[in-house]
Amino acid sequence: MPVSYDYFEHDADIGVIGRGGTLEQAFESAAGATFAIMADPVSLGEALEVEVAFVEDDVEFALVQWLNALIGAAREQGAVFRRFALSRQGSRWLGRAWGERWRDDSERGVEVKGATLTMLSVKPTEAGWEARCVVDV
Repeated sequence: MPVSYDYFEHDADIGVIGRGGTLEQAFESAAGATFAIMADPVSLGEALEVEVAFVEDDVEFALVQWLNALIGAAREQGAVFRRFALSRQGSRWLGRAWGERWRDDSERGVEVKGATLTMLSVKPTEAGWEARCVVDV
């Protein structure tokens, strides 16, 4: 199954949905959906690479930790990301993100402040995995 993302309606914020053949691919897609709110990924380069790591047994809480770790890393670096990779060994998660620092001529979308527990769901589907939550904008 190709990696893909989508959005769902929420009153004040934005719901993101990541899909993939594996749990990790669904999380990568959810990250892609989150950062596509902030900038058009096609317009971004990959000059910057960051690594994030965390420990979490619960896959739903892991989705929120993953997205918030990426949002935090982007804020620290003054960057936006376009590509993601995630691996897991037990409860240890190691992720990478590629993107670039914001430029003066960067077209900015809506700032995502963080991932929330609202409408949080991570589940297997017939086609692979789906990961969803609401992000605060």
